Amino acid sequence: MSAVPAEQGVERRWRLLPRSLLGRMLLLTLLVVLIAQGLSSLIWLAQLRASQVQGLRASASSLAHSMSASVSYFRSLPVAYRPMVLDQLRSMGGTRFFVSLNDKPLDMSVLPVTSRKQAVIEVVSEVLHERLGQGMEISVEFVSPDDLRIFNSGLKLDELPRSWAHYALTLEPLNPPVLVTQIRLDEGEWLYIASLLPEPYTGLEPQGLPRQQIGFIVLTTALLLLFIGLLVHWQSLPLKRLARTAREMSLGADVPPVAEAGGSEVVEVGRAFNAMRERISRYLTERSQLFSAISHDLRTPITRLRLRVELLEDEALQAKFSRDLDELELLVKGALQCVKDTDIHENIEPVDLNQVLEILAEPYLRDGRVTVEGKVLAPYQGKPLALRRCIGNLIDNAIKYGERAHLRIIDGPEAFVLQVDDQGPGVPEQRLEQVFEPHFRLAAQQQGYGLGLGIARNIAHSHGGEVSLLNLREGGLRVTLCLPRLME
Repeated sequence: MSAVPAEQGVERRWRLLPRSLLGRMLLLTLLVVLIAQGLSSLIWLAQLRASQVQGLRASASSLAHSMSASVSYFRSLPVAYRPMVLDQLRSMGGTRFFVSLNDKPLDMSVLPVTSRKQAVIEVVSEVLHERLGQGMEISVEFVSPDDLRIFNSGLKLDELPRSWAHYALTLEPLNPPVLVTQIRLDEGEWLYIASLLPEPYTGLEPQGLPRQQIGFIVLTTALLLLFIGLLVHWQSLPLKRLARTAREMSLGADVPPVAEAGGSEVVEVGRAFNAMRERISRYLTERSQLFSAISHDLRTPITRLRLRVELLEDEALQAKFSRDLDELELLVKGALQCVKDTDIHENIEPVDLNQVLEILAEPYLRDGRVTVEGKVLAPYQGKPLALRRCIGNLIDNAIKYGERAHLRIIDGPEAFVLQVDDQGPGVPEQRLEQVFEPHFRLAAQQQGYGLGLGIARNIAHSHGGEVSLLNLREGGLRVTLCLPRLME
């Protein structure tokens, strides 16, 4: 039971796909471009981030070497001179680092450790221990500028004169994290070094695709879709003309040969279609001439035989001959009528089916034998007389064998559908297709040639449509005429 909803869901998703060649080609191209651009961008981004990590580690190593040089310089100074040198540096505008001496390591709220922060901390710690000695007590942390503390008193960055630290520790309008390194020089003496990483590694966090890269992807995708759309549209024009010509030819119109243009494959299709058109036209002409000759040749001997039958003295024999001649004449007339009714040479034009149905149903509306439900929304491109004969045969059959006919019109942009329901006995299931055969009648006592449904189906086929039968559960027969609308 669960397989049916799943299949319906798949069919529903397929219906959402574009139906035209242009739409499907553009959709496929878009998917291919997005996948290709996505994979190339991921590879490029992975390589970019790998090179950024290498550059970040190199910058961190260079920064650590500068720190070790500053630490070695301060260690070489007498203890009494160290505060004096720091005051002179601050008065001159500071250095690359903000440096201070504290009597203990400052406790600050550190930022969460990420892979890049961890790489910088490891490189700086490794270089400092290598240059200053493995026994040195060193703390390396990343701190937000808002949580940064400078001196033992816990002063914030904004509480200091701008010339002291802002030029070394701020990068307006950005707010990058600050690398704080605290090194124990002696008992009760900690050297405090705060610095920013150099550009372009100030922010530390990995970046996504640059805007220029995204703009390039969008531009190339749009240009590719534009050129492919123009190419497919240019190549599909001959196919559209071919489909329109085939549609008109199926309706019996005298159509000119299609232009053999486009790609080599399209040219080959057009050439084959033109050859088929010539063969069909020649066949129809020969068939028309053949039936005209049959009609002319058979009427004369049948008339001559009738005259001779009247000269017979035996009335019983005369009746038998007359009955055989009537049957022969009926067969000839039926065959000619079948050809005449299905081979109607008319021009294709817009047909007001509402008016056709009104004319055909009007004789039966007064006594209630025909009822009409629905309305045709737009004219139908077809043969007026052929369509009138097709619908008229369906209504006449319903009245003749089912007493009443209910016409239900279901019209839309893709097809016109007419359902004719009667109240008759229906048709046995095994004979639903057999009733379309010429001269077939369910009961011998039925009147007529047995051609009505066959003619209606042939006319529907010539318009690209179909006539189908269905026995209703509540009784009666439903005849459905479906005529597709010509899609430009």
